Amino acid sequence: MKISVVGCGYVGLVSGTCFAEMGNDVVAVDRDADRVKTLQSGGVPIYEPGLAELIQRNRSDGRLRFTTDMQRAVQDALAIFICVGTPPKPDGSTNLEAVMDAGRCVAEQMQSYKLVVVKSTVPVGTCRKLADEMAQHTDVEFDVASNPEFLKEGAAVNDFFRPDRVVAGVDCQRAEALLRRLYTPFLRTGKPFICMSTPSAEITKHACNTMLATRISFINEVAALCEASGADVEEVRRGMAADSRIGSQFLFPGLGFGGSCFPKDIRSLAHVGRAFGSVMRVAEATRAANEEARSRFLERIAQHFDGDLDGRKLAFWGLAFKPRTDDVREAPALWLIKRMLRRWPALDVAAHDPVAIPGAREELPDRVAFCANEYEPLEGADALVICTEWNEFRSPQISRVKELLKSPVIFDGRNLYDPERMRAEGFTYYSVGRQTLRPR
Repeated sequence: MKISVVGCGYVGLVSGTCFAEMGNDVVAVDRDADRVKTLQSGGVPIYEPGLAELIQRNRSDGRLRFTTDMQRAVQDALAIFICVGTPPKPDGSTNLEAVMDAGRCVAEQMQSYKLVVVKSTVPVGTCRKLADEMAQHTDVEFDVASNPEFLKEGAAVNDFFRPDRVVAGVDCQRAEALLRRLYTPFLRTGKPFICMSTPSAEITKHACNTMLATRISFINEVAALCEASGADVEEVRRGMAADSRIGSQFLFPGLGFGGSCFPKDIRSLAHVGRAFGSVMRVAEATRAANEEARSRFLERIAQHFDGDLDGRKLAFWGLAFKPRTDDVREAPALWLIKRMLRRWPALDVAAHDPVAIPGAREELPDRVAFCANEYEPLEGADALVICTEWNEFRSPQISRVKELLKSPVIFDGRNLYDPERMRAEGFTYYSVGRQTLRPR
């Protein structure tokens, strides 16, 4: 099938590339000329494992092309996927300007029937609003469908090739038939193609992300109770996860969720609920609990140093909001660093992340030192703060860590280590939902 993808960001690049890998003819269009030039020259503007190799192969085989020319992108395509950004507004509502603008541009260039598929995350009712907007700019027949993405950053390529399900929001059989045809190669293991109305599909996306975020916030509240009562959240978590009705996914205590999806989608769902007179109390509480988890962790660091970190140095491991991505949007590490530097202007911060330093450098003050490896920021630091569970942080040379630190103190926001082992190694070890252990 001939496909166009409008938007060469995270979702657009992964979607377009994976469609091309299945033999489709894909043209990806973006207004950012520099981004398109980078892609045309073989570069990839985002970090996602396995994506660069797929882009290179499909470009070489002629199935994947990049352009700034909307007319070229629309002219021959049967299906056009809108994958543009939908950033939040200050009140939590979703900015749909890019989606509507993309729809207008497509409508103005259409000369034959098109299936326009909204893959961007949008509030309920957007597809029907988009169809009304496009109808004002063309007399050519078209359908608008919703096809929300459920990609995990760091595993997006695998998620696209092996989806748990494909959700298709359609208002006619023609749109359903085209989407089924397109996704059949991805569902050979029997995973479901779930067809529903466009409003249902739009709510499904927000509801899924909010449910997953709620699990994270809940286990972090349980962790706070464990810290206060002397229980161990890891033991509690195992007891919960063994219940087949609950399971273990997204049930790990830590510094809370970040990234471009969960925080934005929770706010959007809550805003839509208020607009329809249906208050989303769980969504509101989930967001508040996430903020509290980070604040509790910050206060534990402050209390260790008697409330004053001026003149101290902290080493940070991990800047991305999760491993296997360079995305620092809403990252807990950046949240902590920014607030600490405002609160203690004389605090020194040195940090390392395997791939997210360029993005973090744009967000953090110049006074933050970025280091090429995980051991460099430890030199002379008063403590190590772990914010992202990269594999290379899971089994470090503990003796070297202790030797480089000024004092053997670790604040582990991801519960990477066994507390008893850390105590035996001579560390004061703080983690989430477990008791603080100090050397005997």
